[in-house]
Amino acid sequence: MPKTLFEKIWDDHVVTAEPECPAVLYIDLHLIHEMTSPQAFEGLRRRGLKVRRPDRTAATIDHIIQTTPERFQPQKDPRVAALLHSIEENCRAAGIRLYGVGDEQQGVVHVIGPELGLTQPGMTIVCGDSHTATHGAFGALAFGIGTTEVEHVLATQCLLQRKPKTFEVRVTGRLPQGVTAKDIILAVCAKVGIGGANGHVAEYRGDTIRALSMEERMTVCNMSIEFGARAGMIAPDDTTFRYLAGRPFAPKDFERFRRLRTDDGAAFDASIDIDAGRLEPMITYGTNPGMGMAIGASIPGDAPKKALEYMGFEAGKPLLGHSIDVVFIGSCTNSRLGDLRQAASVLKGRKVKVRTLIVPGSGPIKRAAEAEGLDKVFVEAGAEWREAGCSMCIAMNGDELKEGEICVATSNRNFEGRQGKGGRTILASPLTAAASAVEGRVADVRTYL
Repeated sequence: MPKTLFEKIWDDHVVTAEPECPAVLYIDLHLIHEMTSPQAFEGLRRRGLKVRRPDRTAATIDHIIQTTPERFQPQKDPRVAALLHSIEENCRAAGIRLYGVGDEQQGVVHVIGPELGLTQPGMTIVCGDSHTATHGAFGALAFGIGTTEVEHVLATQCLLQRKPKTFEVRVTGRLPQGVTAKDIILAVCAKVGIGGANGHVAEYRGDTIRALSMEERMTVCNMSIEFGARAGMIAPDDTTFRYLAGRPFAPKDFERFRRLRTDDGAAFDASIDIDAGRLEPMITYGTNPGMGMAIGASIPGDAPKKALEYMGFEAGKPLLGHSIDVVFIGSCTNSRLGDLRQAASVLKGRKVKVRTLIVPGSGPIKRAAEAEGLDKVFVEAGAEWREAGCSMCIAMNGDELKEGEICVATSNRNFEGRQGKGGRTILASPLTAAASAVEGRVADVRTYL
């Protein structure tokens, strides 16, 4: 019987399943970070349990660490110091490789997994983080889990899961100039809504998706959770294999992964179509990623009143040209080398009019950008060039908005207070963010191309 990509990977990893009960699913790779792992390790200690597969576990420090040189000094904040000490000691005791502060490979968890070749087609991958679906770009089944589940995976290398349904997102056509992978996924979120794919795993298909680079595919899969999907996946192909070839933990033979595609005739439980040729640069106007629109459009008349009150926007009015206070280019959605190149293409020879933070996703990305001279472009434009980390995607590391400030951000969430108490977030692509930094207002990058 024809199977979808998801069904093939799910079936390959079910240890046991009983009717009406969750399946026991084997986990190939467990990624951990400093925020959701301390409680899990403490739970293991209380129960006298050890980490079952430290060789299938990898750790990094990304959420709470500063992206300024302060990170290399003794931590003044006792909470930060405690979290850093906790993950360092837990990893040392369990024999887990930690890409910590000072490590050349340190970076955002969903950036370094693929970068190191830890992320591979056909795997099941989990992490105590909402945007684990990023790894689905490689043809893996990857999803976020809670702290209790982190403990379960550490102890057993398995997880109880109910089988999700399937959701096809078919994107066809050629992307217009100035429209990027970020605009694709923001358009999907706007079309489906924040809960439209609840209980489903999304598979992105179509010639537009096939034409994307691996970095762009990761951007798309990263935000699958934002329209309710449990995970997002793209079938692996030669683009995938070329990206992985030669990376430290990547396999040498990729032929076995070619079966990882949806069979002809396989049925999805739900499906939507997106015409890429009709897309425009996208921005959000509200307090969840589903509240999105084309950059030249006006805010819908039926937009939630509470969201508009928080944002200070008005239904029926455009956002193009609206003044802003900050621009943030980074996060596990858009902090890779290609994203930085996009931003530099707009900023080169220009000056920013608002505070602009540009944060690479990892140490290797930072060094590669500097080797290309991108850091000089950013600094000469008046932007801040930082160390690798989550930074202003989430207000827990010193990078945050002041109350009332509006930020155009390349991150993945625009919830109330996400970037700081009272801060207001407009999600956008690196191109749109860079153009907005130059103008000090929401800008259409197509006027620069």
